[in-house]
Amino acid sequence: MTQTQYVETRFNLKRRILIVDDEEVERRILENILKDEYKVLLARDGEDALKIMREMPNIISLVLLDLFMPNKNGFEVLEEMREDEELSNIPVIVLTADKTAEVKCLDSGATDFVSKPYNVPEVIRARVQKTIQLYESRHLISLTRDDALTGLLQLEYFKNYVGLALQYYPEVQRDMIVLNINRFHIINELYGRKFGDELLANVGKIIRLYSEENNGVACRAHDDTFYLSLPHDEEPEHILWELHNQLAPDMADIRTRFRMGVYSNVNQTVDCDKQIDCALRACNSIVHSFSNYVAYYDVAMYEKDAYEERLISELDRALEEKQFVLHYQPKYAIQGGKPCPVSAEALVRWNHPELGMISPGVFIPLFENNGLIKRLDMYIWKEAAEQIKRWKDEYGIVFPLSVNVSRVDLLEKDFVETICEIVRDAGIRSTDFMLEVTESAYTQDSKGIIEIVNQLRSIGFHISMDDFGSGYSSLNMVSSLPIDELKLDMGFVRHIHEDVKSYKLVEIVMEIAKLLDVKVVAEGVEIREQHDLLKKLGVHIIQGYYYSKPLPEAEFTKFVEERLNYE
Repeated sequence: MTQTQYVETRFNLKRRILIVDDEEVERRILENILKDEYKVLLARDGEDALKIMREMPNIISLVLLDLFMPNKNGFEVLEEMREDEELSNIPVIVLTADKTAEVKCLDSGATDFVSKPYNVPEVIRARVQKTIQLYESRHLISLTRDDALTGLLQLEYFKNYVGLALQYYPEVQRDMIVLNINRFHIINELYGRKFGDELLANVGKIIRLYSEENNGVACRAHDDTFYLSLPHDEEPEHILWELHNQLAPDMADIRTRFRMGVYSNVNQTVDCDKQIDCALRACNSIVHSFSNYVAYYDVAMYEKDAYEERLISELDRALEEKQFVLHYQPKYAIQGGKPCPVSAEALVRWNHPELGMISPGVFIPLFENNGLIKRLDMYIWKEAAEQIKRWKDEYGIVFPLSVNVSRVDLLEKDFVETICEIVRDAGIRSTDFMLEVTESAYTQDSKGIIEIVNQLRSIGFHISMDDFGSGYSSLNMVSSLPIDELKLDMGFVRHIHEDVKSYKLVEIVMEIAKLLDVKVVAEGVEIREQHDLLKKLGVHIIQGYYYSKPLPEAEFTKFVEERLNYE
């Protein structure tokens, strides 16, 4: 079965044929011959034909073209089609009574001929059908349409068919569905890959039959995930009942749970990829739920997606207009005499002109997921370095700042050169600019990260391991990691005053720090009890609301002035 035939079967469509002839009688004769099997479009001359083809180049299956017409004749049409990348793929049957023109037409790109007058309709229909079949086969011959395991479509074919359905029948409301076998890898591990493949094959068979019976189309997207495009149904979870009922007899001892995301009544202006994204978002929203098995892409998700799309689209403008502002949270040295502010962490806020102050908890994960965080990080580093210089010029002292550096940043080939240039351009020293690297960055690519960090330390940068204790490899790796400071994960601090285990863990960390000869910073300190216990354990530096929340530059200067009193 060819691609167009498959589409016609699934969606009850007719292929579109364009008849081009300046004689109305000739056009009507051909239309009557073909209209039962095809959707016929009519053009009275070459210019009219080219206009129609350019408006819908991907959905015309065949052109029947008269050679001798006013304005633009058939030869000129063939020439323009051959030079146009999209139109050159449309097959053409020439309509002519002039046998001498056949060779010229073939050289110009024609596929076949139909002789005038049209005395034998059966021959015309046969030539039309054969030409379309040959054309479609030529384009599909190098492709594999079906997934070998399940018999469902491959993803690209699925998206193509959904796109064609939107073009042909935009008035028909449809649902996009994502189906996933929850924790399928556990089934593979417990019962073996062969059993897992048999399960996937059975699921694919059920989905295929269901989609065919409901004039839909389905594919196996990857592994244990399936996509379906179906006519709109107020109760789309019918497919789940089909899966449960048909799989149950053979899988009495296997607990197979499906989750389903539905983009119901899809917006017809939204392309297939976006429809899938919406349904997939709904499906993923219940990945950790054991009570919900169906989720709908709803207004709340749409508004969140729209909001995030807006933030992404406005990043360039926000950077240019300096909508991102730095706030500074002081770090206090607490051992010895009176606590003293020794440095601060630079934290970014987005002061949007219309949306107000946007939390970094919203835009930082968003930019990390979209690969945009590197540009924001660069902005933060420059602003922080310039702030150190301003305080130095105004107060005559250096008040160091620490900035966050992600694994993605460190693995940029020119990162070391970039960070050195920022420090050099600001007129400060590398020792004034501490880099906070999360523990997870070390554990994900330890060898590559260690090489870069060693290079940075040799230049003079101080390295702090941020969120220490949040990973799983800390104690195994920390002895070999190049760091100057351990920054305790907030989880250690939060319950230290009420949980003996938390207290003991911090005690252990302090022993490790002594062994490595590095300082320890505790962040998230909010109350006196936490502060005093951390001081008793020997923690060197405290950061948290106990001393101050993050503050904008104008309000933070009091800490710089306080530090000046210790100089």
